[in-house]
Amino acid sequence: MNRRELIALLAGAAAAPGAARAQQRPRKIPRLGIVDDGAIWKPFRDALRDAGYVDGQTIAFETRVADGDPERLTAAAAELAQLPVDLIATYGTPASRAAKAVTSTVPIVMIAVGDPVADGLVQSLARPGGNVTGNTILSPELAPKRLQLVKAILPSASRAALLWNPDNVSNGVILEQLRTAAPGLGLQFTAVEARTGNDLDGAFAALVRERPDVVLVTNDAVHQSRIHKIIGFLFQQGLPAMFQNRDNVAAGGLMAYGASFPEMFQQAAFFAQKILQGAPPADLPVQTPQRFQLVVNLKTAKAIGVTISEAIQLQADEVIE
Repeated sequence: MNRRELIALLAGAAAAPGAARAQQRPRKIPRLGIVDDGAIWKPFRDALRDAGYVDGQTIAFETRVADGDPERLTAAAAELAQLPVDLIATYGTPASRAAKAVTSTVPIVMIAVGDPVADGLVQSLARPGGNVTGNTILSPELAPKRLQLVKAILPSASRAALLWNPDNVSNGVILEQLRTAAPGLGLQFTAVEARTGNDLDGAFAALVRERPDVVLVTNDAVHQSRIHKIIGFLFQQGLPAMFQNRDNVAAGGLMAYGASFPEMFQQAAFFAQKILQGAPPADLPVQTPQRFQLVVNLKTAKAIGVTISEAIQLQADEVIE
């Protein structure tokens, strides 16, 4: 073998491992961004896994924490968009608005928002347009229905208060619905605001002064991130409360009426799957709740001196004892 042939042989041997590595290089897996990841996201992750998206193998999750704070939400969404991720999933209106504000190209799947049209997230429910789709808890009869259930469960109630966040547009919609419905049910209505976690102590002091017969609590992300503190205060004061999701009742709240959140997160996983497979968000209609559930906690009721009638227990989808 002459010198030229030896050099060619060595060059080929050196190139071969690189060629083999190129052939074995794993394909790119999609990256999915989640703002304020937590236990509530488990149905979403489980549904994706059931569809073949296994964390670390066929999908990579990127998470950022904002605790519902408006400024941190924007920063968290911006970080995810700049990575970039292939899709951002957001729970609630504030997080969804923050994501839309920082990107018009990365697809966004919104989960359990209020009024996505009024909030400027989509053009319409049937034809979202843009880069956002998902589901909404929107239902014009939902807030009045909660008040009707309050009167059925607490017939003597005459004063109701809403704990709300003025920075959450959807909370404003709920506020107006309750304010309109309350007089027809013989209820005086007031609202107590808490924009941040630091505002809660002041809100609690206002509720002690007002002493309503029942408090209505929303799914606002700021409030939900501190839900144990809210439930603890209500329990200590012996204040009955109506929540919007089952998990709050399981955590010690008295009652809840609203859409099934696990189902909404599972539905969001379907949207994510379709988008990752190439479907444009603009062509995927926003979905509304198909089923609502009433959940009551008898242990909490007994502790604060509230009697839940047998009729209500039979009507409830779940009774926690």
